[in-house]
Amino acid sequence: MEADISTQAVSLASSTDFSIISLFARADIIVKSVIVILILSSIYSWAIIFEKIRMFKRINNSTEEFENKFWKSKSAETFYNNLPGTFEDPMASIFRNSMEVMLKSRKSSNLNEKMSTMLEINIEQQMEKIEKSYTFLATVGSTAPFIGLFGTVWGIMNSFQSIAISRNTSLAIVAPGIAEALFATALGLLAAIPAVVAYNKFNNDSKKYSKKLENFSKRFLSII
Repeated sequence: MEADISTQAVSLASSTDFSIISLFARADIIVKSVIVILILSSIYSWAIIFEKIRMFKRINNSTEEFENKFWKSKSAETFYNNLPGTFEDPMASIFRNSMEVMLKSRKSSNLNEKMSTMLEINIEQQMEKIEKSYTFLATVGSTAPFIGLFGTVWGIMNSFQSIAISRNTSLAIVAPGIAEALFATALGLLAAIPAVVAYNKFNNDSKKYSKKLENFSKRFLSII
């Protein structure tokens, strides 16, 4: 009798497929939903990561080019008139919007106050564009492990139910359910870790770029 059970367990274990597709196919609707949510979150997180890497590379280069040309120009107004409208850069946009206000309010008695307020508003608007999607990365980084853990707990509960129904505690009965459960945890970590690392890096890059915009605004305000 014991030999028959052992032989059956070995046979089940050898025939069990533990590939990712098989684990997903065997999982119930709850675990499948968790896996799908985590995979989609991970894909969208990586899309944001690659987009932000390209964005920071682009704006750092364009801002450096803008600053070099600006400080070499004869005057701010001359540079404004010669600045191409197609030149897309956060610092260039701040300068362009601020110059428009200055040219319209030259005779105003509180020009300095208007310019200072305008620069602050423009910096906030540009940083909002740059920091777009940061919330999603932070949310995935903080919640994905718990979503995966929920799938794991649910999968383990199903494994215990299988044990109770079959009245067989052999590894061949328990292993598939445990594997499905742990797969959800692995996906949760796979989605969360890159999102947390990327969020911290991009948040730090944003602070540096915001400081660069503030320094430019102060120097620009001082020469007007």
